[in-house]
Amino acid sequence: MPPTPSAALPAPPDEVVAALRCSVCGDALVRDHRVLRCERGHTFDLARQGYVNLLHAKVPKGTKGTADTAEMVAAREEFLHVGFYAPLADALAERASGRLVIDAGAGTGYYLARVLDALPHADGVALDVSAPALKRAARAHPRIGAAVWNLWQPWPVRTAVADLVINVFAPRNAAEFRRVLVPGGRLLVAGPGRGHLAELIEELGLLDVGADKSERLDSALDGTFTLVERAALSDTVSLPAEDVRRAVLMGPNAHHLHRDGLGERLAAVTKPMRVTTSFVVSVFEKRG
Repeated sequence: MPPTPSAALPAPPDEVVAALRCSVCGDALVRDHRVLRCERGHTFDLARQGYVNLLHAKVPKGTKGTADTAEMVAAREEFLHVGFYAPLADALAERASGRLVIDAGAGTGYYLARVLDALPHADGVALDVSAPALKRAARAHPRIGAAVWNLWQPWPVRTAVADLVINVFAPRNAAEFRRVLVPGGRLLVAGPGRGHLAELIEELGLLDVGADKSERLDSALDGTFTLVERAALSDTVSLPAEDVRRAVLMGPNAHHLHRDGLGERLAAVTKPMRVTTSFVVSVFEKRG
């Protein structure tokens, strides 16, 4: 079979490219066929899947062992596709507004795609340190542009360009939230609520990430953002054995399968389990 013509390969929307900046010098980027380049000659190739890796030698790639692997990404995509976290995606979509959305820690693009479905005139920037995740995010919606980046570093995004930032179970860089949002722009942050996956934690001896620490977030954003709303979502779902495994393999416990026999306990799960899902969604508005 002949190779796919480059024109048919996915690429970030023009609106997304216009919102990005060169991660080396900070200048504006333009798309030239399958390359993003700035006036100073720094270039970044677009992968066949449509994402761009903006990391370079002077930028840390993140803490070793924290980026999602290809196996973790596959487990997450399969788990989310079933719809166990659909109420969270719906809650974000219902609260979304604006023309440019940044998903800080986008993963496979599941939540950003749902938000863009609710905003037919918006485009989305997916930022994540995991290239395997962004291979999927770049194809999750036609109006997504995806870029590999370490969220703890200053983002390769221009100042005051985003109407909305979403942040779901991901690192929270308050300084960059402030910088990239327009005055009056909104920030939607979602994290685990009380008892999230408690049954799996107890039965399998998983790492307990704890409930969302909203007080810390409020303190980090104080003075620049106003808390508009905080909502708690909770449900109980029946996870088939294969989805129990996916729920474990898609998160940080996947890095510790050889710890204290976790892999063996997980392999021994053969029946469905009733599991609590619990989320906290916080809505902030940037003060003008």
